[in-house]
Amino acid sequence: MDIVINFRFLLVLILGLSAFAQADTLYKCKDESGVVLYTNQKGTAKKCSVLSSDQPITTIPAARQATRNTTPGDFPRVDGDTQRGRDGDRRRILEQELAAEQLNLDKARKSLAEGEATRLGDEKSYQKYLDRVQGLKDNIALHERNIEALKRELANLK
Repeated sequence: MDIVINFRFLLVLILGLSAFAQADTLYKCKDESGVVLYTNQKGTAKKCSVLSSDQPITTIPAARQATRNTTPGDFPRVDGDTQRGRDGDRRRILEQELAAEQLNLDKARKSLAEGEATRLGDEKSYQKYLDRVQGLKDNIALHERNIEALKRELANLK
């Protein structure tokens, strides 16, 4: 019985103190002698100004303003042929990376097929086998994500 009463007393105490802990507005006040006081309760002070006030949270996103990127006049420029050459180099490099990643994916799939078929001697518990196979599956997923990223990058080229 005493525990229930103490619990109720503690609950009332916590709820009562939490009401005092909430501060909606912050004031900067000066008293008659010129002492500055920062408080969340305006009280009887005469010269108070609001420093901050809690604002309600909105879930509506602000409208995006179209920002225009202007290039400074002294910004170095590249002629069209040089840029096309750079774009061609970039495409070639991305295509090489895509081909290499495709080979790595094929190797990872082959490793998974072999790994699922055999159980190693040090894998006395089935969980060790599952952990090893999961690592092989994670490796395949990594290569698949890399391939998708490279394909997106190639699609974004002009």
